[in-house]
Amino acid sequence: MTASPDARAPLARRIAEAAMALCLGVMALAVFVNVVLRYGFGSGVAASEELSRLLFVWMVFIGATAAYPAGEHMAFTSLVASLRRRPAALAVATLVIRLLVLLACVLVGRGAWQQVAVGWDSHSVVLGYPAALLPLPALLCTTAIGVMVLWEIVQRRPLPLGHGMEME
Repeated sequence: MTASPDARAPLARRIAEAAMALCLGVMALAVFVNVVLRYGFGSGVAASEELSRLLFVWMVFIGATAAYPAGEHMAFTSLVASLRRRPAALAVATLVIRLLVLLACVLVGRGAWQQVAVGWDSHSVVLGYPAALLPLPALLCTTAIGVMVLWEIVQRRPLPLGHGMEME
């Protein structure tokens, strides 16, 4: 028996949140140890800054990927919401918005792919990991969001016009 897509979504979200928490925890520990060593003992861990930067980049793109299906990205829906009384215009606006998001994914993904391809031959100075690991999460994020957008286009899913959190 397979789980429905709705049953898998919370698991995927929990995995993403756990990965982000792990990144944040390791970053905090690395920076804390580095600060204590630097100010307490006059020496630090050179790898701390490099590791923190790598984990921060991964954490941001994991979060961006997890935020898309939950509708938690910034949205300006005032103009589109005014089209509620005109279903055809709302459908066209929804398609245009999704195509623009897809275009952004293609452009960012293409640039990230170029950086990944260049980065396989170079390594970080201190830790020695392939430099491709820095742009890789951008490529994975744009690919995942692009697939989700294509799926929404195929399903003709309406734009979520309501927001869980309002800003003033």
